[in-house]
Amino acid sequence: MRPRPDLVGPGQQSVWAFPRPAIAEPSAAHVRIEHCGLVIADTKASVRTVETSHPPSYYIPPEAIAPGVLRRAGGGSFCEWKGSAVYWDVVICDVVLPRVGWSYPEPSRAFALLRDHVAFYAAPFDRCLVNGETVVPQPGSFYGGWITSDLAGPFKGIPGSMGW
Repeated sequence: MRPRPDLVGPGQQSVWAFPRPAIAEPSAAHVRIEHCGLVIADTKASVRTVETSHPPSYYIPPEAIAPGVLRRAGGGSFCEWKGSAVYWDVVICDVVLPRVGWSYPEPSRAFALLRDHVAFYAAPFDRCLVNGETVVPQPGSFYGGWITSDLAGPFKGIPGSMGW
């Protein structure tokens, strides 16, 4: 069952206008992640993925991630469009945020822009920002999109959205 898209307000874009299948595109948005008083990542050169019903996920280039905070985590997953993902812990002194990042070491051809970039779930961090706005994490335990006020939903991940 396809839900009814929310009304789009001034300056907003509906996630229901995003393409399916998903795409990856360069983004000049200022993306920043803060935790425990440290800047974990900061860039204006991310790659964002967009897909119908999902807020964007931002993939950050390795040089924009604080040195030494990433540790390879166990396990992986598979995306029908992007390929096989690996997961990352973020380690800050004695604080470990397990499996909060993911990347595609060998993405499919259509998602080659994602190679060596890392995306992060927003919820575990103190603050994740896009252009200075603190994001709201995409609902659900699997999805990693970042919701900003310029997006209209509803967003995949809310109760009842499994079949979207």
